Amino acid sequence: MKRNAIILAAGKGTRMRSKLYKVLHQVCGKTMVEHVVTQLEKTDIDNIITIVGFGAEAVKKALGNRTQFALQSQQLGTGHAVMQAQNLLGDVDGETIVVSGDTPLFTADTFNKLFEYHEQHHAAATILTSVAPDPTGYGRIIRNEVGIVERIVEQKDATPEEQAIHEINTGVYCFNNKKLFAALKKINNNNAQGEYYLTDVIEIMKHDHEVVTAYKMDNFDESMGVNDRVALARANKLMRQRINNQLMKSGVTMLDPETTYIDDGVEIGQDTVIEGGVVIKGHTKIGADCYITAHSRIVDSTIHDHVTITSSTLQEAEMHEGSDIGPNSHLRPQAEIGPKVHIGNFCEVKKAYIGEGTKVGHLTYIGNATLGKNINVGCGVVFVNYDGTNKHHTNVGDHAFIGSNSNLVAPVNIADNSFIAAGSTITDSVEEYDMAIARARQVNKENYAKKLPW
Repeated sequence: MKRNAIILAAGKGTRMRSKLYKVLHQVCGKTMVEHVVTQLEKTDIDNIITIVGFGAEAVKKALGNRTQFALQSQQLGTGHAVMQAQNLLGDVDGETIVVSGDTPLFTADTFNKLFEYHEQHHAAATILTSVAPDPTGYGRIIRNEVGIVERIVEQKDATPEEQAIHEINTGVYCFNNKKLFAALKKINNNNAQGEYYLTDVIEIMKHDHEVVTAYKMDNFDESMGVNDRVALARANKLMRQRINNQLMKSGVTMLDPETTYIDDGVEIGQDTVIEGGVVIKGHTKIGADCYITAHSRIVDSTIHDHVTITSSTLQEAEMHEGSDIGPNSHLRPQAEIGPKVHIGNFCEVKKAYIGEGTKVGHLTYIGNATLGKNINVGCGVVFVNYDGTNKHHTNVGDHAFIGSNSNLVAPVNIADNSFIAAGSTITDSVEEYDMAIARARQVNKENYAKKLPW
């Protein structure tokens, strides 16, 4: 017996008012449909079929080989969408979950419990339900006097008594797979929209005296579907709370979790402290005992243990153990900061390695360079790496001293233990123990200031 899933992801999502197809809008760094796939993968699923339509190629690109795909070329309802999986799943023995691709908050735990409840009751269909604080707009679950599900009543068709019911249909179902596809052959589109509704399968199964059950989930927020930007913002907030709570329970300190924005999948070690207003995105891994101060932004970066980041921006960068940066500095792609390196305020590093113990105090640009150990880089130093057409590399050896306001014009090599005098523009290599001075001699004009108009 196999566990299967069908994800409905063919709709355009006109209420999103976007060029981007609905299921590709992101919640905490991943598309909504990716969240659904990720949680299903944790249930030991055998087959995942994603029904695509609008933006099919974009959805396929986002999910890659994590699912199989079936095309719904015309959007003729949820039942019609599931029919498109007939060739892939129609003859498979097992159970099948049907879930929408715009419900990013469902968890693997909920999917597992739905599968288990369905299997325990030997049901043909199990409806995933929840209790809504405000059920307006949802289909109501109608049970008989002993609690057996009788039917689903949509809001527009419900009587006042039925509208008072708070148990709602979340739009997720678990079916006996073969019975699902048998019932789909019996549904029709004799309705105002001219569509084939998946909910009609429930009525057909009840008519055929099949067992139809309902599993009531605990957390209503999980069932939230995203149809517009307001709902997208709420989904991001709920997912953010989930991520932050999990990290805090694992040993991360957040001084203001309400204003801390961390993407799904980010890893953070124990005893790291994060202040408010911090944004951590993408494939980022942060070690233990780090301190990240307010308004730092870290994207696709690796941070080792005991690192301090003070109000700075990192993108595709790496900081090794004991290093620090900021405030107001920027590590751009391929910047690698070695152990115990100090990067001060208003510095920028791009495509460069900085060796252990080196200090880059302030107001400096380092691009396309390799710096050794225990170098002192003074204020206002510029690694001049671009000639207008190509980028060139600079090498600086161990224990070198780069005086303030120096320009190192690449390609150039600065040897170990060399000294660059402040204010120099260096265009030729400097040998070990040499001091390079490249500036015009000072000339004082006697009494010249008396001629000035002020």
